[in-house]
Amino acid sequence: MKTSFKYLLTFLFLLSASISFSQEKAIPVFENGEAQIVPEFSEPKAWIRHDLWVETEFDTDGDNKLDRMHVSVTRPPQTDSENLKLPVIYVTSPYFAGVAENVDGLFWDVKHELGEAAKERTHVEVKRRGVRPVISNSHILKWVPRGYIVVHSSSPGTGLSDGSPTVGGDNESLAPKAVVDWLCGRAKGYTEREGNEEVKAYWSTGKVGMTGTSYNGTLPLAAATTGVEGLEAIIPIAPNTSYYHYYRSNGLVRSPGGYLGEDIDVLYDFIHSGDESKRAYSNRVVRDTEMKNSLDRITGDYNDFWAGRDYLNDMEPMKAALLMAHGFNDWNVMPEHSYRIYEAAKKQGIPSQIYYHQNGHGGPPPITMMNRWFTHYLHGIDNGVENDAKAWIVRENDSPQEPTAYKEYPNPDASPVTFHLQKEGLKTGVLINEKSKKQGKETLVDDHNISGEGLAQAESSKNRLLYVTPTLSEDVHISGLANITVNIASSKPAANLSVWLVSLPWNGEKDAKITDNIITRGWADPQNYKSLTESEPLKPGKFYSMTFDLQPDDQIIPKGQQIGLMIFSSDNQYTILPKPGTELTIDLDKTSLSLPIVGGEKAIEKAFK
Repeated sequence: MKTSFKYLLTFLFLLSASISFSQEKAIPVFENGEAQIVPEFSEPKAWIRHDLWVETEFDTDGDNKLDRMHVSVTRPPQTDSENLKLPVIYVTSPYFAGVAENVDGLFWDVKHELGEAAKERTHVEVKRRGVRPVISNSHILKWVPRGYIVVHSSSPGTGLSDGSPTVGGDNESLAPKAVVDWLCGRAKGYTEREGNEEVKAYWSTGKVGMTGTSYNGTLPLAAATTGVEGLEAIIPIAPNTSYYHYYRSNGLVRSPGGYLGEDIDVLYDFIHSGDESKRAYSNRVVRDTEMKNSLDRITGDYNDFWAGRDYLNDMEPMKAALLMAHGFNDWNVMPEHSYRIYEAAKKQGIPSQIYYHQNGHGGPPPITMMNRWFTHYLHGIDNGVENDAKAWIVRENDSPQEPTAYKEYPNPDASPVTFHLQKEGLKTGVLINEKSKKQGKETLVDDHNISGEGLAQAESSKNRLLYVTPTLSEDVHISGLANITVNIASSKPAANLSVWLVSLPWNGEKDAKITDNIITRGWADPQNYKSLTESEPLKPGKFYSMTFDLQPDDQIIPKGQQIGLMIFSSDNQYTILPKPGTELTIDLDKTSLSLPIVGGEKAIEKAFK
C-alpha cells in the first residue's frame, strides 16, 4: 500500500508539473487594448534570426530569372520550441545595404535658365555593406518583446535582392507583395539566392502589418495598393506617395527641401546597391532610358511616367487599415503626400486615422497609437481602436506624444475665408477679407540670391510682394488646404512662382520654434495655368490666371501676430535658379487667397476687431 501511495503521489506531482508547465507557455499578453512586453520574448540572445530569398513574379535585372528578394526574420524562440505562431511586423527599404557616400556632382545643377537643359550630371557607384543574416535591426526591440515577428527585406536592386531599383515602379509594389504572400504560404522562399531548398513561414499567423519612415514608409503603401491578402494594417510615416509631387509642384521643377538639384534619377543612383554584375543593365534600361526620356526637367509636366509612380492612381485594390503619420513642417516629403492618400482611403471606406505633428521630416505616432492599431488588426483584439478619433494633431507647444484628438482632419468646423490684396506689396500691403476696387497691379523682380527668409523680414523689397492682415486680437486656427488664385504676367516666357504664408513679426531668434514663422507654402509654374499635363510658353506681358493649393496645415496663429501672404519668384532652397531680372506682375484685383479657418468668417471678424 505504501508503495502504491508513493507512486500515486509521484504521478500527481508530475501531472501537476505538466499542467503548470502548459499554463506557463509564453503567449502574447494584452492590457488596455495593447500588446504588453512579455519577458520570455525579450531576450535578444534567444531570438531566432535567419535570412532567405522570396521569389517574385517579375524579372527586372535582365537575367531571364524571376527576381528574388532578400529577407531576414527575427522571432522569439517559442516559435520553434512551443510551435507558437505570431503575426508579423514587416519593414522593407532600399537603404539597408548602404547608399552613395560620394555625392559630388550627383545632383543636377540648378543654376540655368528655365526651359534650358542643365549640364549632364555625374554618376556614382554604391558600395554595398551588411552581412548575413541580419538585414536590419530596426523595430525589433519595439515589437518582438510585444509578441510579434519582425521581418525585413531589401527592395529590388538593393543589397542582396535581385532586380533593378525603379523608384516607384511596379516592382517596388510587387516585391513586398511577394514577401507578404510568402508569409501567408502563397509564395516560395529559398535558403539561397540561387537554389531550390525551400523555406516555409510556419511560424506566421498570416496577419501582417507594415511600417517605416520616408521611402521605408512609401513601400507599405505600395504593397497595400496591390490588395494583397494578409496585409491587414499599415502605418506609413512621412511617406512619398507620388514622385511627381516629390520632385515637381504644379508644373514647376522643384527639389525636396534640403536636396537642391535632386531628381528621381539621382535617387536611383543613391540607392543602387544591388549586384554589381547587373548594374550596367539596370542603368541602361531604367536610369538612362526610361527615366532620362520621361522625367522632363524642361517643362515639369505630369505625364504617364509620373502617373505610374503616383500611388493615388493605384488605390482601388487597397484594403489594409491605414494609420498615417506626418509633420506639417516636413519640407522634404511634404504633408500633401499623406493628406491625399488619407482622403482617398476615407472615400473607399478603408479604416483610417491620421496623426500630424508640428515638426519636420519623420516622427512616428506615439507607441500607444501604433500598438493599439497593430493589436487590433493583427492580433484580433477588440480594443475599439476603430472607434477612436480619426485625427490626432500635436498642438504647437505640446509633446509629440500628446496629440489632441479631433473628429476629423481637416477640422470639420473649418470653412474657407477669402482674403483680398490691397496695394503697397513692395513694402507691406494689406491682406483683408473684404474686397476693395481698383488696387491695380504690382511688379516684383526675381533674384534667387535673396532667401525667402530674408524677403519675409525685409521692410521693403523689389524682389517680393507682401500683404499682411491686421494684428490678430484673437487666436486664428487654420485647418486644411489653403489655395491661391493669382493673376500674373511675366516679362519672360517662363518664370518660377513661389508663395509663402508667414506669421509676422518674424522670430529671428536661434531658438525660434519651427511653427513661429512659416505657416505653409506652395510653388507653381505659370506655364501650367491650364493643367499639370499641358504647359505653354508665356507671352511676355500677358496676364494668366492660375489657382493652386498650398501645403495642408493645422496651426493656431496666436493673437498679436499677423498673417502674411508673400509672393516671389525663385526660391533658392527649392527651385531652378535662373539669372536675376525676370519681372512678375500681379493684378491685385484678380488675385485672392482662400484660408480654411476654424469658425470661418465669424472667427476672422472677431480676430480683426
